[in-house]
Amino acid sequence: MRLDKYIGKSTQLTTAQVLEVIARGEVSVNGVLIDEPAFQVHENNVVYWLDTYLERRPFRYIMLNKPPNMVCSNIDEHYPCVFNLLDVSHQHELHIAGRLDADTTGLVLITDDGSWSYRLTHPDNHCPKVYRVSLSKPITNEMIKRLKVGISLQGKCKPTLPAQIEVVTSNEVLLTITEGKFHQVKRMFAAVGNRVNALHREAIGEINLDVQEGQWRYI
Repeated sequence: MRLDKYIGKSTQLTTAQVLEVIARGEVSVNGVLIDEPAFQVHENNVVYWLDTYLERRPFRYIMLNKPPNMVCSNIDEHYPCVFNLLDVSHQHELHIAGRLDADTTGLVLITDDGSWSYRLTHPDNHCPKVYRVSLSKPITNEMIKRLKVGISLQGKCKPTLPAQIEVVTSNEVLLTITEGKFHQVKRMFAAVGNRVNALHREAIGEINLDVQEGQWRYI
């Protein structure tokens, strides 16, 4: 972790104040004064600010059930942001691991652990995500076959990776994908001649949504 981030997560200093104390040579790592904000602090390093030992606050991992008409952001936009639902300190340190569209509901993961969110969201890691999809027309065997093989989306050279599909009713399915392309689920069903009426994310990896709409908890 960068030194400036480490100090920010172990004190009440603002970002500007953190940079000031580093520039003044008030911070040491393993007994050596460091004046470079980007200096990498490792888990077993000993960090002091003047005579104060700095211990980073533990990382936080939050599950939230996103309602419709909210944005996955830490600032309000056309719709209010999901951070309005949280009652936690140091919200500016948090970010969202895997965003949802404003009209999509369900599981959102929020953290201040960049490595963890990277493992969840980077395409190379193929982390499965499960969506409950309500469709405008009944799902057909041909649609299922094409989705399981992979769909060529407009503007993309490669087709989507094979999806898993569980039919709940004729107009509702559980779709599992391991990518996160822009509007991917909606575009996949549009490509097979159907339309998504409602979209709800139920799981990411082994994390299953278990709180009510608009509620959150630590995981």
